[in-house]
Amino acid sequence: MTAPGHNHVQTPIAGLVELALTDPSLQDVLRRAADRPADLALVGPASARVLVAAGLAQQGPLLVVAATGREADDLTAELRGVIGDAVALFPSWETLPHERLSPGVETVAARLLLLRRLAHPEDETLGPPLRVVVTTTRSLLQPMAPDVVSTEPVALTVGDEAEFEAVIARLVDLAYTRVDMVGKRGEFAVRGGILDVFPPTAEHPVRVEFWGDEISEMRMFSIADQRSIPEIPVQNVVAMPCRELLMTAEVRERAAALAADHPTHENSVPGSVPDMLAKLAEGIPVDGMEALLPLLHPVQPTTLTHHLPEGAPVLLCDPEKVRTRAADLIKTGQEFLEASWSTAAVGGDAPIDIEALGASGFVPFEQAREDAVAGGHPWWTLSQLPDGKATELDLRPSPSARSQQSLEEIFAMLRAHVATGGYAAVVTPGTGTAHRVVEQLGDSDTPAAMLEPGATPKAGVVGVLKGPLHDGLILPGANLVIITETDLTGNRVTASEGKKLAAKRRNVVDPLALTAGDLVVHDQHGIGKFVEMTERVVGGARREYLVLEYASSKRGGGSDRLYVPMDSLDQLSRYVGGEAPSLSKLGGSDWANTKTKARKAVREIASELVALYAKRQSAPGHAFGPDTPWQNEMEDAFGFTETMDQLTAITEVKSDMEKPVPMDRVICGDVGYGKTEIAVRAAFKAVQDGKQVAVLVPTTLLADQHLQTFTNRMAGFPVTVKGLSRFTDPAESRATMEGMADGSVDVVIGTHRLLQTGVTWKDLGLIIVDEEQRFGVEHKEHIKSMRTHVDVLTMSATPIPRTLEMSLAGIREMSTILTPPEERYPVLTYVGPHDDKQVAAALRRELLRDGQAFYIHNRVRTIDQAAARIRQLVPEARVVVAHGQMNEETLEKTVEGFWNREYDILVCTTIVETGLDISNANTLIVERADTFGLSQLHQLRGRVGRSRERGYAYFLYPPNSPLTETAYDRLATIAQNNELGAGMAVAMKDLEIRGAGNVLGVEQSGHVAGVGFDLYVRLVGEAVEAYRAAADGKTVATAEEPKEVRVDLPVDAHLPPEYIGSDRLRLEGYRRLAAAADEDAVRAVVDELVDRYGPLPVEAQRLVAVARLRLLCRKYGITEIAAVSASTIKLSPVVLPDSAQLRLKRMYPGAHYRATTSVVQVPIPRETDGIGSPRIRDLDIVRMVAGLILVLNGQTESSLDITAGL
Repeated sequence: MTAPGHNHVQTPIAGLVELALTDPSLQDVLRRAADRPADLALVGPASARVLVAAGLAQQGPLLVVAATGREADDLTAELRGVIGDAVALFPSWETLPHERLSPGVETVAARLLLLRRLAHPEDETLGPPLRVVVTTTRSLLQPMAPDVVSTEPVALTVGDEAEFEAVIARLVDLAYTRVDMVGKRGEFAVRGGILDVFPPTAEHPVRVEFWGDEISEMRMFSIADQRSIPEIPVQNVVAMPCRELLMTAEVRERAAALAADHPTHENSVPGSVPDMLAKLAEGIPVDGMEALLPLLHPVQPTTLTHHLPEGAPVLLCDPEKVRTRAADLIKTGQEFLEASWSTAAVGGDAPIDIEALGASGFVPFEQAREDAVAGGHPWWTLSQLPDGKATELDLRPSPSARSQQSLEEIFAMLRAHVATGGYAAVVTPGTGTAHRVVEQLGDSDTPAAMLEPGATPKAGVVGVLKGPLHDGLILPGANLVIITETDLTGNRVTASEGKKLAAKRRNVVDPLALTAGDLVVHDQHGIGKFVEMTERVVGGARREYLVLEYASSKRGGGSDRLYVPMDSLDQLSRYVGGEAPSLSKLGGSDWANTKTKARKAVREIASELVALYAKRQSAPGHAFGPDTPWQNEMEDAFGFTETMDQLTAITEVKSDMEKPVPMDRVICGDVGYGKTEIAVRAAFKAVQDGKQVAVLVPTTLLADQHLQTFTNRMAGFPVTVKGLSRFTDPAESRATMEGMADGSVDVVIGTHRLLQTGVTWKDLGLIIVDEEQRFGVEHKEHIKSMRTHVDVLTMSATPIPRTLEMSLAGIREMSTILTPPEERYPVLTYVGPHDDKQVAAALRRELLRDGQAFYIHNRVRTIDQAAARIRQLVPEARVVVAHGQMNEETLEKTVEGFWNREYDILVCTTIVETGLDISNANTLIVERADTFGLSQLHQLRGRVGRSRERGYAYFLYPPNSPLTETAYDRLATIAQNNELGAGMAVAMKDLEIRGAGNVLGVEQSGHVAGVGFDLYVRLVGEAVEAYRAAADGKTVATAEEPKEVRVDLPVDAHLPPEYIGSDRLRLEGYRRLAAAADEDAVRAVVDELVDRYGPLPVEAQRLVAVARLRLLCRKYGITEIAAVSASTIKLSPVVLPDSAQLRLKRMYPGAHYRATTSVVQVPIPRETDGIGSPRIRDLDIVRMVAGLILVLNGQTESSLDITAGL
């Protein structure tokens, strides 16, 4: 399961490569290589790498070194298409040595798993024996602890014996973090005899059930809802270590000895070497501790070549590039060494040998080569540059559409080649594209056919197949021509490896993750303060309660307390409303008045929304047809794996378009979560039906970005896409406008110029609006007027709360994308004092990987001085300044230039906070981070780490001035929550309030502050429902929400702490049960509890029965069931006709009914007929009351089993 070898990867291009390897020049190289010469220098195009590596792999294991991470990724994907899981990538750390950041657990575990596979080729649980290891310059030169291979992982198999406590202790040793609920890789949780663990190399976490010390069952589960995934069977799990430097006893002892020599003193900086050593001595891991490896590990570090199988050769691709890169890496590493361990960081004058720390930096290139050769590993090269001495392969790059060759010419060349009996293949990343290429070749009279995965092309026919190959080749010796999608369209698509199940958790804010002092809203009693969770025994029954504190109802008296039983948690929500409100008084009228005011304000919005809705419903729209084959092809060519959220949103948009009523749907999702792709697919669908599409964006930069995306995605289809903005030259603008009017232009992407008078369309069918809230009022009105007759799709990066989404269902339909794309990593976040050396090193590291950086300086007055300082620190960088006070045109030109990679560093104010998508910029440095708000910091950090590269965020504060407490808290929060979008509950809520304002389009903050956000949104939902019903001629009473149901019976019903240990998770369990609105929801909660925590104990079974009883009460309008004494229960309100009163008397002798107060009182039966026998309680009494309610309502007692399935 965690072993990569168990998801059998197809080898689609194996047959093609086999045919290519019959080329005589390649055969000659393989013959020479078989003798293992000390050096072998080859020259050939970049596309020859996969052939040479695959050929050499047939002779034995091999290490291939690519200059950069991206090249290594591409080569690994191509080789996987030939030899499947016998190839693996040895990734490099995302951090540089001495950077005071530790590498991510996924990276560390992938490296250790690969080293283990090399050391134990016989261990099948890890995967098949490796034939090729692909790596980067950085990994080749990176030193490692010598014992890193000998660390045993935790390996568990169903049916094996393993001591439960020992397994847990071992996971802690391997640097796994113990949590109450597993949310990310490298974490584990324990509940009773159940162990949840998320090995970093696995796609999903695993739930392991122990029976004593025997492993009885294993199943994967999803992070999103913590439920098992039965579709994926699991028999074994291998949990690799999460750090390369583990806290062994020896490491702790050495740290303690060094800490004694270098004690911390009051001037020590947190994060200084003495401080780090002191923590390590206590066994507390610290960020960046890997840099101390030479001090903590007495043995000389090793490099990757030490771990290769005997005699395995090393093949360097582009050796010149690798050498330059190595020199740059060592220089930047040295800068970090000096910046990180400067006097301040070391903590005063502590004489730590900084040179000794240098040993954890990169090994010089020549030394790496000498070590490899000395270890018996031949050092071979494959260069693109001939040097006279090297052997040139008889291979040529294929002609491509990029080099001014037209598609017709490429097709003509293929036709001529196969006509003479030659072999030819076209490789595309998507099946849809492959089918279309077969059609296009057929149209140009070229014989072509689809090839099965792994098949060899036949002579005289162009074989077309789906596979991972980036660049084409001509091999005269094998009479073979290979063309790729890149040659045909110029688009370099990264093939996604099949559709994965979404493993990421949707970022949802837990509405009741409460800590003492938090404000909560109780529907009936108003705003109170959460004090604690407590247990009370009432009438012999143990129950848990939340204690809330309210304002004093008496002058000068102490505050009042309210005990909320866990079964009515659905009445509570966390208070979010902007400013801190005053607490409500229990029993006062203030709360009712506040609610009435909010309700009145809400009605106005609701009526406006409903009016717009009614207008839309009555307007005839265009019902688009179902998807065409071209639609499927275009979607197939998407280079990434869609997330579940994305797929759902796409389906929803299409079904809206296919209805005759005009669509009005909002798609919310963070920038980079894939909204644009949904827009592309909707636009393409509209064009397929002969309609035109307008894409409206607030800035020219966004217009350009979208224009590029749309043009690339629709290339190769007969769709005309044009842009229209301030910077479009007049002649082109005129031509575009004419095309819009006569229908020759299909899609136009532009700024508000599209809304100007005089713009006419031949047949507009769909408007896509990006970031609507950034348009001015009159533009918004203009868009609103268009809503009633064409389909409108709006996209917003500000998250919209799920609750609002529900309450507006059917009026403004919403789709929310909350799952980050699979390829995105959390941003590595560093919070610390500002230090010029470190800033320079961080910027240089970004330039090293050909990236760009944002430098945030939020004062326009001094921004030019800041830019001048950056130019001094990094003289080789191209630095440019941008801020909101520049004139609009200059600003847009500057940002555009940065996007086009004309500059390396953008020194700017927070204007980058929203909507800017520059995937090549992956380092963010924020000066004076202590002056920013949390949601600002969160938004800023979201600008980086948007591509396959790892993002870095540095939040810096002045080194000498003390931080305020709130600034410190904010920075601590942002440092701890570096998961994508997770944990940022505060920032998320802040943004959600903004998002709600955008959707409702009105200033409602006063009312939101008055009643709290969640209740406010519920009121909106009720009002909308009432107006909609009125429009349909029905009436709905919504003056007051459903009353709370109070159940107070002698039932010992709770979730025992022995069953769910964590208060937070117990509270979540109570909340889910209280909020369950019907029997299906109760069933789902029970299934989940059993899955996560094991079989329900008897107290929890009773809690479920009480939840079902509450549902029954709601159904029949009963708000209170209580034991009024040890022998009597009362139910109210109950209105009984005469016949029902007679039935009550007959079936329950001793029962009373008071018509004036609508109360029924019934004696509690005894367990047996004896006089002294105790009265029934627990499940028996719940059953009895349920039966009573059914009888009073004309049902039979047995028509509902309240304990079914327990």
